[in-house]
Order: sequence, then C-alpha cells, then structure tokens
Amino acid sequence: MKILVCVKQVPDMESRFKVDAEKTWYDEQDLAFRMNEYDEYAVEQAVQVKEQLGGAADITILSMGPDRVVEVIKKGLAMGGDRGVHLKDDRISQKDPWQVAGAIAAFARDKTFDLVFTGMQSQDRGSAQVGVTVAELLGCACVTTLVGFELSGESVIARRELEGGIRAVVKVKLPAVLTCQLGLNHPRYPTLPNIMKARQKELLTFPIAEFLTAEARITTEKMYLPEKKGHGLVLEGDINETADKLVAILKEKTKVVR
Repeated sequence: MKILVCVKQVPDMESRFKVDAEKTWYDEQDLAFRMNEYDEYAVEQAVQVKEQLGGAADITILSMGPDRVVEVIKKGLAMGGDRGVHLKDDRISQKDPWQVAGAIAAFARDKTFDLVFTGMQSQDRGSAQVGVTVAELLGCACVTTLVGFELSGESVIARRELEGGIRAVVKVKLPAVLTCQLGLNHPRYPTLPNIMKARQKELLTFPIAEFLTAEARITTEKMYLPEKKGHGLVLEGDINETADKLVAILKEKTKVVR
C-alpha cells in the first residue's frame, strides 16, 4: 500500500504575531515554527495503517515551503514515514488553497497512492480546502473531519465529526483522501533512535515550478490587527457603592436600566 501524508509548517500559536511589510501575511521573523497540529494526527494514522499491515506500506511525507519546512518533514520521518518530499517554495504564503492543492495533486497523480492523509485544516490560514480539492483533482473519494478509521480490505470505514457533536459513519473505496480532525488518535513522540534514523531516510527536493501550473483564485488584499475601540471601566471599592455606580452607568450609557 502506498500512502501520502501532506504536512504543513505553521508558527507556534502562542507566538506574538505582527503584520508583515506587504500587509498581506504575518511577519515571520522571531517566530517559532512547528508541524500543524492537525497534520500530526494524519501522520500518526498513516503509521498505524503501516503497523496494521505488518510494515507492508510505504509512507511519503510531503510539505511545501521554504527550506525550514524540512524540519517538519524530518519529524514525520521520525514518527514512521519512509521518505520525504519537499516542494520548495519561498513564497508559499502567497499561494492560495487552489494552487497548493494543484501542486500536491500534480505530484501525486502518477504515483498511485492508495491513501492520502491531510490535516482537516491549517492553524494559520484555516481554509480547510486543500484536502477536499486534492481529492477532486485526483478523482478520489474524500472523507473530511475524520475521528475514526478502520481499514477493511480495499475500503475504509470512516467515522467523521459533524456539527453539534453528531458522528457519521461512511464507507469509501480506495483510493481515498481523508482529512484528519483532532482526537482521531494519539500522535506519538519521535524517539531519539528514530530521529537519528530519519536523517538517513530519502528526502527529495523539487522546485515548486515543476508542479505549480494553476493561477491563484483568491488573493489577500490586506491584513491588519483589529482596531482598539474604547476601553473598559473597572469599578472598585465597597460593594454597595460599586453597585450604585454600576446602576448609574447603565442608566446613563445604555437602555438596560430605566
């Protein structure tokens, strides 16, 4: 079985973000980067499939972006991937989901992958469009928001999360694209021996121009932080006096109290 896992490198969400000079993305200086959280579940599920098949599966870890994304590819290899593919693009932030999906599909089209795993969405852009678009371009079945997975012969029995906590169970034939939701599994931590082994695994790098043929369908006109509007008022002191002040403010500033 051949499996493709698409991963993305994103900033640590605890970082302090600033808009870049072009006003179309965030300034990447001084940010710490990591693997997109949703993609960790995708890698783990692929490795579990390989283990279920007794090692009779081949896992390719793919990522797009500048040189720094090699780190998340290596993490995927340390978790159990067999080879890495880096589609080098120093302007990945300027690519819309249609272009990203198009490049992935162009790479995968002649590789006969049985399963393609992606995260449900990225933590930075959050479009949730890449996985489903890859499926459409490859002509494959697609299951989104995956929270349960069972391989049954040439089919997958998938449990997916719907709105309001409802779950749906669907069965699809291979090949299929699946986008992974948080809670699907418990991603493993790469051990030191596996990290060392990952350094010896095949890592192929291709310029994005080899696979990027589509024009952007979405462009970012402007990015900015929300403007601060007004300020809060903190009432302190005796509780009775504070209550009187609050009532007076509500009468003066709102129509809540008449």
